[in-house]
Amino acid sequence: MKPHFGCPVQATVNAISGKWKVLAIWHLGFGPKGYAQLRGLLPGVSEKVLTAQLRQLKADGIVHREVTPVSPPQVTYSLTAAGEELLGPMSALCAWGTRHLGVPPNLPRYPGVATGNPSAAGARPPG
Repeated sequence: MKPHFGCPVQATVNAISGKWKVLAIWHLGFGPKGYAQLRGLLPGVSEKVLTAQLRQLKADGIVHREVTPVSPPQVTYSLTAAGEELLGPMSALCAWGTRHLGVPPNLPRYPGVATGNPSAAGARPPG
């Protein structure tokens, strides 16, 4: 784990820092995804980097990895309860980035969160 200096905000930022982690969490918020499906949603990510970042998210308790013993094995990723808790704060950060940095969202938004409504920040996406 990266140094967090006793600050839970820094520890959280460390856990989701990585070029593809936020986008992976966002896409998994809409429901479980197979590895190939998730990789297809992240254009430009290499297999090595995605695998490493998913392992880090799993180690931090954000992502669950399930292997179905078929040939070839099927791997499905989903958010843990802790991962789902990140969706509200991520939605709030999205709204903040749009308001203050002028970056319009280009990914699907969760129901009830598109307006930046703080009371809906913990809304769970359909899945």
